[in-house]
Amino acid sequence: MYSYEWGPQDLTAGPKRQSVPEVAAEPGLVLEDAQTGWVGAVVRVEKSGGLHVLALEDRRGKVRSFRLGYGFMVDGRAVKVVAPAAAAPSRPARTASGSVRLEGQRARTARASRIWVEGKHDAELVEKVWGDDLRVEGIVVEPLGGIDDLAGAVRDFAPGPQRRLGILVDHLVTGSKESAIASKAMSLPGAASNVLIVGHPYVDVWQAVKPAAIGLEKWPEVPRGQDWKTGILKALGWPHHDQLAAARGWQRILASVNNYADLEPSLLGRVEEVIDFLTAGAGTA
Repeated sequence: MYSYEWGPQDLTAGPKRQSVPEVAAEPGLVLEDAQTGWVGAVVRVEKSGGLHVLALEDRRGKVRSFRLGYGFMVDGRAVKVVAPAAAAPSRPARTASGSVRLEGQRARTARASRIWVEGKHDAELVEKVWGDDLRVEGIVVEPLGGIDDLAGAVRDFAPGPQRRLGILVDHLVTGSKESAIASKAMSLPGAASNVLIVGHPYVDVWQAVKPAAIGLEKWPEVPRGQDWKTGILKALGWPHHDQLAAARGWQRILASVNNYADLEPSLLGRVEEVIDFLTAGAGTA
């Protein structure tokens, strides 16, 4: 139980009180209550019954509470104790992608240009790390739900100098099915200058998350012919029998990503390349 000492600070102030300096009740400040002689360090300031109450802890660990105001001394000098200024909320100086955060910058109206990714998980990962940057640039990320008819989707989008496409593809390696699909899309008229297709070498974007981020030395190897996500979840000892289990597994992985440092460089570079392509030169309108 704390005792409350209301002391001489409750008395009507005389004209000379204006000259008493004010000190903020910052944690650790040592004060002496002039009426009782209690000496203690500030441990907290709180509101009680509409009044600010100051808690002082003495050298024996005992705590007493006093009303803020006059009647205190610091190093033998009378002071008026006031509540500390509320700390302004702090924000990191950089975004999750490592870019300098532009304070006060409002989201830009969406451009006609787009980033396309293969699926929902790709889109969620890009949003988590690059979302702040993309809102400033007015770039929207859209999942395709697969790239089997990528050429048809690009043709329907009708890219141009003010309507560019940046496309991020899984497992874009020489000789892969994805590589052939990308080549077909890039052969369309106008694609060479208004479409950029890049990719990472992983079977799925899950692998673009560094294994250390989820407490692994390396990602498990999944035998050929077995569904990759199912194999990964099973190897990790996580539920793996249906789509719901896969969705929950991905959310656990995504939650482990705090910023760009949790992603493999082979993904980081490609996403940055796409953003630069969509925001440079004629693509800035």
